[in-house]
Amino acid sequence: MDKEKKLARNRIVLVIGILLVAANLRAPITALSPLFNYVRVDLSLSNTVTGFLTTLPLLAFAGLSPFVSKLAYRWGMEFIVFFATCLMVIGSIIRPFGGIPLLLFGTLLIGFAIAVGNVLLPSLIKKEFPFKMGLMTGMYSISMNVCAMLASGLSVPIAVKSGFGWQGALVVWSVFAIIALLFWLPQLKYNQKILPNSVLQQPKQSIWTSPLAWKITLFMGMQSTIFYVMVAWLPPLLISQGMDSTQAGFMLSLFQLGIIPFTFIVPIIASKMKSQRPIVTILTVLLLSGTAGLLFGSGHVWLIGTSVFIMGVASGAAFSVCMMFFSLRTSTAAEAADLSGMAQSIGYLLAAAGPTLFGGIHDMTASYTIPLAIIIVAAILLFITGMDAGRDKKVFGIRR
Repeated sequence: MDKEKKLARNRIVLVIGILLVAANLRAPITALSPLFNYVRVDLSLSNTVTGFLTTLPLLAFAGLSPFVSKLAYRWGMEFIVFFATCLMVIGSIIRPFGGIPLLLFGTLLIGFAIAVGNVLLPSLIKKEFPFKMGLMTGMYSISMNVCAMLASGLSVPIAVKSGFGWQGALVVWSVFAIIALLFWLPQLKYNQKILPNSVLQQPKQSIWTSPLAWKITLFMGMQSTIFYVMVAWLPPLLISQGMDSTQAGFMLSLFQLGIIPFTFIVPIIASKMKSQRPIVTILTVLLLSGTAGLLFGSGHVWLIGTSVFIMGVASGAAFSVCMMFFSLRTSTAAEAADLSGMAQSIGYLLAAAGPTLFGGIHDMTASYTIPLAIIIVAAILLFITGMDAGRDKKVFGIRR
């Protein structure tokens, strides 16, 4: 009985560790964005450098993601997650202090740390919770998105009311990384490298040769592009339609609010379905309907609010089902790590280009109507790739 209690306690600590690591996979980015005005004035940053602070983590995701699974093979998943969380703590603490160089370097370290978590958490869940992948994916997704929403909404009040300014606000959010590090320490005793003939054995084929893997990768890229375009450009778009900045900020929160419940619900539903095509169809319809509302709902607050919310629902569903593809379309945790690394590398590279392209088209046309075509095109590509990714098959052609 004591052994069973110890095992149950260890599993609880593992779940808490996963949720705490997940809580740090978006919050350090969303915590900084609302503070940009304070940072820009304090450090005399140009708009280019300020914008680069958002692009830099995405470039870190794209650059490191393909190598994360190889690092896990060499050193073990638990150790690599621990090391990444150490980078998260260091980056979070140093970036508010030391001017522009440390701000950029700290942001880069945070980007590397998030890249590791993005790739390995789905693989860890497949390894440790093979019969509860939907529930665990939902739990870590909701932890990630709730903390991201809190960070975006509370950073400015913390900066203003604490008296510590934007530096103090960023340090407050570093506490989450420190807590995650402490809770992850017990997992180091379970760390193991990839051994021959183990359940974690490295794939015999390269994931980059799988047509299905490329479709899942494009699916990842399109859902990420939609999310980051909305985060970057929704408030300016709505302000151009006559909303004040407070209302526009509320609409962005409403978008994130729509994401949260469905990042929990969708993985549970998807894990019980042989084909995820119905989910892909529904989220595509929601994206297109929401975009239409943004195009034609100018001046109608309720229509805009509804449109933004359903786009959040669709974005949350798209992210969650994509995370499930990493597990459902692979046979081992190692394959899942490779697929996750590939999809997130190319996917976030595409996502990094999305907001910049949106802004460039806006500058050329002096309008937000034509740039919104980016979301429409991304939604159509999401549907096309999702229809194949949602089929009941594996990346190396082995059916379930």
